[in-house]
Amino acid sequence: NAVADEKDMRETYLYAFEKLAKGGVASVMCAYNRVNGEPCCTGNTLLKKTLRHEWGFNGYVVTDCWALQDIYTDHKTLPNSVEVAAAAIKAGVNVDCSNLLQDDVLKAIDQGLLTKADLDTALAPALHTLLKLGLFDKNKKGPYDSYGADSISNPYHTALARRMASQSMVLLKNAILKGKAKPLLPLEKSKYKALMVLGPNAASIDALLGNYHGVSAKAVNYLEGITAAMDAGTRVEYDMGCDFTDTTRFGGIWAASNADISIAVIGFTPVYEGEEGDAFLAAGKGDRANMELPAPHIAFIRKLRSGTKTPLVVVVTGGSAVDISSIEPYADAIIYAWYAGEQGGNALADILFGNTSPSGRLPLTFYNSFNDLPNYNSYAMAGRTYRYFDKPVMYPFGFGLSYTTFNYQWASPPQASHGPNDTVSLQVKIANTGQYDAAEVVQAYITYPAINRMPIKELKTFRRIDIKKGKTSAIVLQIPVSELKKWDLTEKKWKLYSGNYTITLGGNSMDRKLEHTFTIR
Repeated sequence: NAVADEKDMRETYLYAFEKLAKGGVASVMCAYNRVNGEPCCTGNTLLKKTLRHEWGFNGYVVTDCWALQDIYTDHKTLPNSVEVAAAAIKAGVNVDCSNLLQDDVLKAIDQGLLTKADLDTALAPALHTLLKLGLFDKNKKGPYDSYGADSISNPYHTALARRMASQSMVLLKNAILKGKAKPLLPLEKSKYKALMVLGPNAASIDALLGNYHGVSAKAVNYLEGITAAMDAGTRVEYDMGCDFTDTTRFGGIWAASNADISIAVIGFTPVYEGEEGDAFLAAGKGDRANMELPAPHIAFIRKLRSGTKTPLVVVVTGGSAVDISSIEPYADAIIYAWYAGEQGGNALADILFGNTSPSGRLPLTFYNSFNDLPNYNSYAMAGRTYRYFDKPVMYPFGFGLSYTTFNYQWASPPQASHGPNDTVSLQVKIANTGQYDAAEVVQAYITYPAINRMPIKELKTFRRIDIKKGKTSAIVLQIPVSELKKWDLTEKKWKLYSGNYTITLGGNSMDRKLEHTFTIR
C-alpha cells in the first residue's frame, strides 16, 4: 500500500501519466499495489476520478497480469472474485490480463452487481482500438495491413538498435594513465595487438536483453562485437573469469597479463535483478537489498588488477543504480552499458574504438549507499531523487563523460520577468572544444523560490545536439511558465508561485556552466 499525499502524487507519481493521457495515449495499465488504500485496478480515485473524468482519457485500461486476483486473495479489500469483477468494470477496467473478468462478469450481472450497460461501457474502448487497427476490415486496407516479414528485424532496425545502444551507454571513468597525455579511451587499434576479454557477462545474451524480450536473428554480445571490430592481425582471447558465487577461484588472469589491454564485462543480468519470478537467482526475489556489485565480480576485478600491468577497462551491465566505488580504484575506464539490446556488442565496440563518442547520461542518481535514503516503505519524496536529495552522491543525475569538452555561452538569456502565460525562452551557443566529433546533452534545471517543499532543483528541458570538433552550434530551449506550477495542498490545485527562479545549464544536475535568474510575477 503506497501512501503519498496529494502533492507528491501530483508532482511526481502522476506527472508523466497526466502528460501521456492528455497527449492521446491509447492504453494505460493499472498496477498490482494499492495507493492510499485503494487497489489500483478497482480504485475510483485513480481510474475514474483522475484518469477518466479529470484528464479526459478515452482509451482502454488493461490490468497487470492477475492483479485482479490479488485484490481478494492478498489485499483482501473485497471478499471474492465476483465482487472484484464488478468493481473493476465500474472503476473503468476494459481488458483483464487473466481470466477473472471472463469467468465472473456474467456472474456479477446475474447477482445484480453489474448491468448490461456497464458491460457495454467497458467493451467500447477496446472495440474502438480493434477498429482503428483494422481488424474488422474485410478489404484489408487498414494502415497496418501492408506490414510483412520485411518489416521485422530489417537493416534499418538493426542500425537503430545499434545507435540506441551506443547513445545509452554511460562513460563513468576515463583516466589519464601515467606518462600519457590523454585519457585511455578511445583506444587506438594500432597500439593493441593482443586483447583479453573477460567476465561472466562478456558472452552473455542475458546481459544484453534484460527481461520481457523476444530474440532476434542475431544478437551480438560484447565479446563478438569487440572481436569483429579488430583486424585479422590482432589476437583476441576470452575467459569467463568468474561466476556469480565463487569469490576465490578466477580464470584468465595469466592470459590477461600477456595482453596489451583487458576488457572485463561484469555486473547484473535479469536473473539476478528484476521482477519477482524472472529474477529467480536473486537473493531478494528480484529486489536488491543493496547497490553492491556481486561479490565475486569485485574480487575478480581486484585479482585481475593485481595480476596485470596493462590497462583495464571495466564494462558494467545492469538496470539500476550500482555501487561503482568497489571497483573504481582498479579500473582505468568504466562504462555502464545497461541492458543494451541486440546490438550491444557492436555499440560497445563503437565507443571503445572511437567510432562514436559516448553521450549516454544517467537517468537516475547513483547514491553512495541505501543508508542515505529514507525507509523503502515510505513513498514520500522527501530525501529522494536529485530533486530532494541534499547529500553527496557517487554520480549525479544526468552524469556522463564524453571524449571531448564543451563550452557554453549565452546567445540570448531568458527575459528578466515572466507572466503566467509566458514561455521562458533562451538561446545558448555550444562549442565542441575537444578533438572528437561528439554529442552533448544540454540539461536545463530550475531552482525555485525558497518555499516549503519546493524541489532543490528540477530538470525542465534538455536537448541532445551533435557537434563536430572545433565547431559551435546554437540551440533554443523553451520552458512554459505553466510547467513551473506546484500543487497547493490547501487550495487543492496547481499554483504558480511568484518570486525569483534560477535556470542552470550544464551536462548533469551538479554542473553549472551557465546560470540566469528571472522573476515570475
